[in-house]
Amino acid sequence: MSAQTQPFKVFSGTNSTSLAEKICQKLGCPLGNRIIQHFSDGEFAVSYEESIRGQYVYLVQSTFPNSDNLMELLLMIDAAKRASAYKIAAVIPYFGWARQDRKDKPRVSIGAKLIADMLQVAGVDRVLTMDLHADQIQGFFDIPVDHLYGSTIFMPYIKSLHLDDLVVASPDVGGSKRVGTYAKFLEVPMVLCHKTREKANVVGEMRIIGDVNGKNVIIMDDMADTAGTLCKAANLMMEKGAKSVRAIVSHGVMSGKACENIMNSSLESLVFTDSIPFDTARCPKVKVLSIADMFADTIMRIQEHKSISEQYLI
Repeated sequence: MSAQTQPFKVFSGTNSTSLAEKICQKLGCPLGNRIIQHFSDGEFAVSYEESIRGQYVYLVQSTFPNSDNLMELLLMIDAAKRASAYKIAAVIPYFGWARQDRKDKPRVSIGAKLIADMLQVAGVDRVLTMDLHADQIQGFFDIPVDHLYGSTIFMPYIKSLHLDDLVVASPDVGGSKRVGTYAKFLEVPMVLCHKTREKANVVGEMRIIGDVNGKNVIIMDDMADTAGTLCKAANLMMEKGAKSVRAIVSHGVMSGKACENIMNSSLESLVFTDSIPFDTARCPKVKVLSIADMFADTIMRIQEHKSISEQYLI
């Protein structure tokens, strides 16, 4: 597909450029030219250096910390709208603030709803994302949301390990639905961890519900932030007689002492996607799988008005 005849254009924010380039390579189109000018006070401005009038524009940007990534996306949406783009789709592999999906105590914000409102006010027409922390966040939008699943990438990887006595585990009760789906598809047992938190990012007590003795365990979760929960669960499972413990998560936030925690834990490996850029040299136990094919295929299906659900494995 030549640059002159393609019915859409793809642009990226600063920190999602690598993923956007991979997506464009799969689509056979160039990554759009844009400039983000930074001022000395921290403010920045976005401009497109090519015409997008009448084009379906895809903007690739995960909204991971810091909040500049979200602000870049909002400004790109606004600039595209003012440049007469036909439609604007925000490709947000990692949707930040998703843990704030409800009022879990008095006088707190629902951050995920606020972000949804901000994106829509900016002028976005569609959102593509992957493995939201809570499925109900899709309902915070009044526009189409294409919610993709990392299982499309993870399932072939799990099968490639050829593990005997496999058990899949959730590091908390909230992830039981996700892990139950994997267990059913793989026809293996599942295990749950029940945990209490002393405060955010600090795990208090943890107990295992199920049998891991003599098993190869894969812990499934939507993200690894400080990785405290994953490491505590892995260490506890090894104490309970597990043969090995691995972890697979969708988004590698990897903040604070995450790399140190992983290296000092019983985890044999940690696998996540490139929804957030990560240098594997920081942590030798980490393996990164690319989601570029999945998002490129989804973009083409949207352009050709084809079903997206056909690509889901589970």
